[in-house]
Amino acid sequence: MLKNRATSQATASFASRHADEPGNFRSVLGLAVSSVGIGTYLGETDEETDRAYEESIRAALRGGLNLIDTAVNYRFQRSERTIGKVLAEMVAAGELKREEVVIATKGGYITFDGGVPANPRAWFEEHFVRTGIVSAGDMVEGSHCMTPKYLGTMLEMSRQNLGLDTIDIYYVHNPETQLAAVERKEFLARMSKAFEFLERAVGDNKIAYYGCATWNGFRAQQTERGWLSLDELLRVAREAGGDQHHFRALQLPYNLAMPEAVTLANQGAPNDKATLVGLAKSFGMAICASATLLQGRLAQGLPPILAEAFGGFATDAQRSIQFVRSTPGIDVALVGMKSLEHVEEVLAGLKNPPASREALMKLFSSAKA
Repeated sequence: MLKNRATSQATASFASRHADEPGNFRSVLGLAVSSVGIGTYLGETDEETDRAYEESIRAALRGGLNLIDTAVNYRFQRSERTIGKVLAEMVAAGELKREEVVIATKGGYITFDGGVPANPRAWFEEHFVRTGIVSAGDMVEGSHCMTPKYLGTMLEMSRQNLGLDTIDIYYVHNPETQLAAVERKEFLARMSKAFEFLERAVGDNKIAYYGCATWNGFRAQQTERGWLSLDELLRVAREAGGDQHHFRALQLPYNLAMPEAVTLANQGAPNDKATLVGLAKSFGMAICASATLLQGRLAQGLPPILAEAFGGFATDAQRSIQFVRSTPGIDVALVGMKSLEHVEEVLAGLKNPPASREALMKLFSSAKA
């Protein structure tokens, strides 16, 4: 297992080797982090896809991207294992230091082991129920669990898959899923237990920071059942870890088609509402944007106004990424990259600095019109 975690000095050294990418690196949790991160969600659960990801991750790290995002359930653990293999090989070869790279993963969903078993129900009973990892009432929608015992099992699985002593950011994966089955008071009690566990994991040097990776929770209206309140979660974090708690990172979709993170004032008090990004930034939290290309749907065929706003780019995919990485408050735009062509396209776009506020305002004004 690789020792240590990402550090300010090492990530700054990594950034200095990629000075030809203007504005690519920004300070995130005291680290120098690239404005685009490597996503590992999509793809078949086969060796061919494993090899494609290996090539892509190597190329991205060599090209100046130093945040990798994954989850224990992505491709049934294969994404984590592929990342672990590449990191171990590059560190052993002297190409990279473990401390130069920020690794983020997630726990919350039930995962199989490398592929779908012949009898999924029997497999789940054998590996999770009979072992006492999951008890009756722990599961929501047949797939989601965030008890301390379950998160502890998933965290250890991720550490082994990734080959890391310490994971830099550990997310509770889509916690709003729980609100489909339990009332808010019970949900917050469950989050409290999860955060207490994660604070202990920080104390044990198994993780550096923790957060919530969401899909709908922070984009919903306050009146919706699945809405997440950042104020409530911060209160739970303070109760779990005091004022120096380690609940410091959020992940949610943000892209040209899903701008709610910066346009929807659904946080804070009724008379003092704020956007999710606005409120999170006031507490110094890191924000990673998922679904930057909306699984490829924002990679082509976009309106001409985008090319007018973002000159110097060859493709709509590059322009979509530029929109996300240029938005104030968004620290990292996560982009799935499972081919060398995708990596090369992303890296070519990074030769341009982030867009000006004027260019972004032109887009937002056009959307409102």
